Amino acid sequence: MEETILDALERTIEPKQCREAGFTPGVLYGDSVTNAISVQFETAAMKKVLATHGSNAKVWVNYDGNKKFGFVKEVQRHPVTSKLVHVDVFLVSQDHEIKMQIPINFEGRDNLVNAMLQVQKPEIEVLGKAALMPDSVTVDVSAMVLGDTITSKNFVLDAQIKITDDEDEVYATITAIKELAEVPETVVVATEAGPEDGAEATTEAE
Repeated sequence: MEETILDALERTIEPKQCREAGFTPGVLYGDSVTNAISVQFETAAMKKVLATHGSNAKVWVNYDGNKKFGFVKEVQRHPVTSKLVHVDVFLVSQDHEIKMQIPINFEGRDNLVNAMLQVQKPEIEVLGKAALMPDSVTVDVSAMVLGDTITSKNFVLDAQIKITDDEDEVYATITAIKELAEVPETVVVATEAGPEDGAEATTEAE
């Protein structure tokens, strides 16, 4: 499997200056790190990793002459521009057993016939060796019909990875398409004004 490598440099400047220089501030921590290390990553490289592998990307980090395995643990973005603000990377042994939230990728939504996908839980919680953790889990829903549900039985994972969610957890359901309620049409009848503007027209019974 191709390794995803990130170069980390010691950060000695303020986060704002770091971002202005084309880097993203970050922190390295984990099993082999006594104290969290303030670092900076090239923003272009980090964006590419996140776009390709998602927010749980497995990475090899080059720092201070050493290459260590880890995961992108937390990604902070600007609330308006969505630009990267800060990234945490958790360093861990590949054989270490960890618990993670893995995002679910639902494929084939557009192929559902007279139905829609309603997602209840967009991630699964799993336990297993760090090196075996996938970036995401994909489920094809294109052939599903009204009333079908997505449960742990729909996920294909390595035999050494265990789903720790409740056995009967429902992650999504195929439901009927909700039609917009019809709004009754309002008809406005124009009447000619009487002898005096604003006067109400009255009809006397014969």
